[in-house]
Amino acid sequence: MLVVTLALAAVGFALLVVALMTGSVVWAWGCIVVCVAGAVLLLVSALAGKKAAVVPGKPVSGVPGERRSGPDAGPAPGSDEAD
Repeated sequence: MLVVTLALAAVGFALLVVALMTGSVVWAWGCIVVCVAGAVLLLVSALAGKKAAVVPGKPVSGVPGERRSGPDAGPAPGSDEAD
């Protein structure tokens, strides 16, 4: 999906150049439409990657001191628990 986003950015840039060279508003609107489509694809890709990045055994919230659960989870760094 990122390759499609990159391709849309290149097409949008080409349309921008054509719009500037010809002075046509139609090409400029085409550039805007293509760039918005690319931005939407990039956002969808980022949100999908964020959901897939959740790893079991790691704290989800990222709060310091939060304990992991599982067989390999030892005491949290800096905790006062005995080894």
